[in-house]
Parts: sequence; structure tokens; C-alpha cells
Amino acid sequence: CCSARPFYSLPSKIENKNKQPLQTSRPYNLAHRGSNGELPEESAPAYMKAIEEGADFIESDILASKDGFLICMHDVTLDATTDIAEHKEFANRKRTYNVQGVNTTGFFTVDFTLKELKSLRLKQRFPFRDQQYNGKFQIITFEEYISIALDAPRVVGIYPEIKNPVLMNQHVKWPGGKRYEDIFVETLQKYGYKGSYMSKDWLRQPAFVQSFAPTSLIYISNQTDLPKLFLIDDVTIPTQDTNQSFSEITSDAYFNFIKDYVVGIGPWKDNLVPVVNDYLQTPTDIVAKAHACNLQVHPYTFRSENMFLHLNFKQDPFVEYDYWINKIGVDGLFTDFTGSLHEYQEWNTPLSVNHEDKSSTLLRKIASLISKYQKN
Repeated sequence: CCSARPFYSLPSKIENKNKQPLQTSRPYNLAHRGSNGELPEESAPAYMKAIEEGADFIESDILASKDGFLICMHDVTLDATTDIAEHKEFANRKRTYNVQGVNTTGFFTVDFTLKELKSLRLKQRFPFRDQQYNGKFQIITFEEYISIALDAPRVVGIYPEIKNPVLMNQHVKWPGGKRYEDIFVETLQKYGYKGSYMSKDWLRQPAFVQSFAPTSLIYISNQTDLPKLFLIDDVTIPTQDTNQSFSEITSDAYFNFIKDYVVGIGPWKDNLVPVVNDYLQTPTDIVAKAHACNLQVHPYTFRSENMFLHLNFKQDPFVEYDYWINKIGVDGLFTDFTGSLHEYQEWNTPLSVNHEDKSSTLLRKIASLISKYQKN
């Protein structure tokens, strides 16, 4: 597998001008925590595999270590996706913290140094997925994740999340009174990520910044013009930082407010189209309202296993993709199975990039021959 592939120097020495550009003609294939349907989530091989399978963007959740390093990890605790339980030397590190109003017990990233976190090994979250890679891969840092995108043989975007900023700022202190969000943005800037959506700078190194915390997105808007996405959780869960309800943050008034800071929303897909007894119901008006405010819609999470496919889709992920792209009209899809979405899109809306490249190359050759002929 791609697990043997080495990391390259940061930033990549491959010139972006020589790479195939990011496709922008069809909904984005967003590799949710990498190709985690096949490999442990947020691992280097999961991201490399996603790139090989055709991801437009690789998505990650960014948390902090005790000593202030930013790492790729979805949960604020290490229990579900690492072998922390096997490390007896850390048995006394279990804590209970209030996380979004809920007392949560486990081994938190904020209680371990980066060196300690690197001693752990990742494992597959779901028991029904391939377990053969458990214990093989380390936790990676934000910078290592960036290196994977920069080293890709074509232009691949990153899609990092400002994850649980309230908890990160409560438990981790950075020099000079800096906040977690400051370090997050500084890391992006360090590696050349800048520019508004579809600008020349952005197309060279594409990035979306996402968060469930609207105050964090507003805060960093003064530091970077990179496009931002506001994530929307289940109807029962308030926002991470402002304790606002689902109905508040999906109202016309709120969309009109937040559109000054973000280019889109990232809602849980069952909130866009409710489900009863595993059958889809009438779609809500959230997508229409978002599009009316010129906001993109990137729903999550698409998973190809039968247990995740509603009965309308007849156990066929292609039918699900077709429904969301052509009937609901979403602009990007967070998927655990990058390869299946890429196959669907190549089958239904193949890119003409290769034909365009061949045509432009031929024209350049003809121009060169004419120039040489005129000189002679």
C-alpha cells in the first residue's frame, strides 16, 4: 500500500505550475478524514490513498497537543481511533472534561505532548471496516498533512477544521497570549495558503477552512481571506461556542449574517433531507436558502456500506450520489469512499482536462514550428 511512501520536504519542491489544476466544473470530491473507508482515518496513508483515488480536497480535523502542536485527529479524546488503551504508561491520564456541555471522560489530546502522541498508533474506528492496518500508522501533524497535499502529483486542496476551539483554548496555552485559531492560521500562511475563493493564489494552493464555531470563523476573517465554511450539526446540537439552536443558524436572517464571513455551509445531510424509517422525506428548503445567499452547500457524510445507504438508494452509492448532485444540487460531498465518488463522476461528468491539455500542447507545437519556419 501507499504506507511505505516517504514524506517529502516542506513545502513540496514540485512546482504547482507544472501540475494538473484543481477541477472546478463539478461538485467537489471531499475526502472525509482521507480515504477512511479503507484505511484508519486521518492517517498519512488514508490521505495519500484519497489523492490516488481522485480527491479534489483532503479533509482533516485539527486539534492541539499539550505542548501546543497542531495535529490531525477527529475526536478530542484518543480512545476510539488509537491504541491508547494498550499504553499502561498513560493509564493515569484519563480525565473528565466538559465538552460542549457534556461531561466527557477519556484520554484527551490536550493532556499529551506531541512526542507522546507520536508513540501511539492509529486504528480503524468502525469494526466492520478493514482492520489489517490497525497499529501501523502514527498520528500526523497539521504540517505533515499539508505536506501530503503539496506533494501530490496534481493540485489537491486541503480542508482543515478548526475543531473544538473552546476546549483547545481552555487547556492549551501558546506564547504571547496567542489563541488556537492564531496558530491554525499561521500554519496555513507559513506554507503559502492565501487568497479568496477562485483567486489565482487560491487556485494555486486551494484551501477551505471549516468550523462548527462561528465566532472562530469570524475571528480569523481578519487574518486570512481564505474561503470558510460554517458546519452545521444535528438539529439537537447547539453551536460549539455560541450555544445557538439549529433553527437559529439555518434561518434566513442568520444566513444573511454569516454570508459576509463564509462562502458556504457544511450540514449533516439528514438535516437537508429528513429520514423516517430509513426512507427519505421531503427535502427542506435549506439548500435553496443557502444558494439564494450565494453560499455553497457541502453536506456530510457519504458512506458506501449498506447500513448507511437509505432504502431509496437500493444499496447503491451511485444512486445516492446522483440524488444529491442532480436533485438536491449540492456543491461538494464529504465522503469516506473517495474512489466511489470519483468513479461516479468520471462515469457521468468526465473532465475534459486531458483533451484540453492535448489540444493546447498541439497548438503550442504548431506555433513553435511556425516560429522556427519564419526564422529560417
